[in-house]
Amino acid sequence: MIKPADLPETLAVFPLPGALLLPRSRLPLHIFEPRYLQMLEDALKTRERLIGMVQPNTIPGREEGSGLYTIGCAGRITQFSETEDGRYLITLTGVSRFRVRQEVQGFTPYRRCEVDWAGFDRDLGAPEKDTQFDRKAFLGLLERFFASQKLSTDWDTLKEAEDELLINSLSMLLDFDAEDKQALLEAPSLSTRRETLVTLIEFTLRGGAEETLQ
Repeated sequence: MIKPADLPETLAVFPLPGALLLPRSRLPLHIFEPRYLQMLEDALKTRERLIGMVQPNTIPGREEGSGLYTIGCAGRITQFSETEDGRYLITLTGVSRFRVRQEVQGFTPYRRCEVDWAGFDRDLGAPEKDTQFDRKAFLGLLERFFASQKLSTDWDTLKEAEDELLINSLSMLLDFDAEDKQALLEAPSLSTRRETLVTLIEFTLRGGAEETLQ
């Protein structure tokens, strides 16, 4: 268990478009670029084994300076394996969100940032509950969405999943735009994230219906 005092002031960041990591959730990654192989090697030498996932910002005027969204999520390397040709398959387990203060100039081939963990204390706690979660209605909406996108899933597993695991996994896995992914990341609570997710799903369903009518 990582405590607030263990969180570093400077963090290696992996700017990966469309990749979303949330606290207590798991993100598999395929590492093969030399600079990120170096990042992985350096992170494994530290006690915390943290890497910051942050989305590049491609919308002019939205964020200042670094070309990154200002809020990301740090993950601890909890699994890794090396392939015969030197690539790595790793799993990051989300620890806490952070705010980028400024990018650090240095000699590493990967990017590093000074970060601020203030305001995200809840991320280090126990899994969140969503007391207003109407699971039956949500799964009905999700079934329509999956049908419209021609997706398949294990519905029994979804029905049995805990609130946080279900909402966060769908937030990470479903194919939304970077701005939408960022909104899911920045949601202040699990219920807000669920409401945002529902809005995005409903918007996609309405868009699909409009395209059919044209």
